[in-house]
Amino acid sequence: MNKKALEDKLKELLEIGKILREKCPWDAEQDFDSLKYTLREEAYEVIDAIEEEDYIHLKEELGDLLFNIFFMSIIASEKGLFDLGDIVDRIIEKLINRHPHVFGEVKIKSSEEALTNWERIKRGENKRLMDVPMSLPSLVLANKVQEKARRIGFDWEDYKGPREKIEEELKELDRAIETGGNIKEEIGDILFSVVNTARLLGIDSESALRDTIRKFINRFNQMEDLAKERNISLEDLTLSEMDKLWEEIKRGE
Repeated sequence: MNKKALEDKLKELLEIGKILREKCPWDAEQDFDSLKYTLREEAYEVIDAIEEEDYIHLKEELGDLLFNIFFMSIIASEKGLFDLGDIVDRIIEKLINRHPHVFGEVKIKSSEEALTNWERIKRGENKRLMDVPMSLPSLVLANKVQEKARRIGFDWEDYKGPREKIEEELKELDRAIETGGNIKEEIGDILFSVVNTARLLGIDSESALRDTIRKFINRFNQMEDLAKERNISLEDLTLSEMDKLWEEIKRGE
């Protein structure tokens, strides 16, 4: 698609959003607060399509995500806050300012230096190093804050440090359970250490957990199917009997 055709399509999308805002009762009721849930869902659907390597649906999900941005810009414009042009202007300005190695004279040798420069420039804009969106999924958020700390040298030398920390935190959890301590806090510390260990081993903890969840769902569905084949209801089985089916499924993988 050439530049003119793309511009026309984007204008058409914006116009469709305005028409929906005026004529659809549901769209007319939406505001920033209600749309944040839609935005989050659409972002996750984009991630799902990427992880499934389903590029047909990826195109569709990216369109849904794009429309959410356009629609929010319409609401902002109605409130006199800003419009789509202001959004585009700001991101263009930010991208140019934070890439002096591309649009300026700064020389870098690696992507790590590029990230370090990015954080340094952000702090120059009166942003704190740990300014992070707390609405991120917890594992993603933990990884993000750990990475930000790493960029100023506040990090373990390798995975062994946080791996030992897991053992330490597990003992603290046991003590909290025995003495009525803060169990929630200790479990949080364990999860944070697990993310740290995964990160230093080059593993994305969010993806790892999602893969495990998918594996669990797949095995559970197979167990349910196997029970049906044998005219058995899972609800009527004991835990021990279900464990035997589970192990049978695992052996067949």
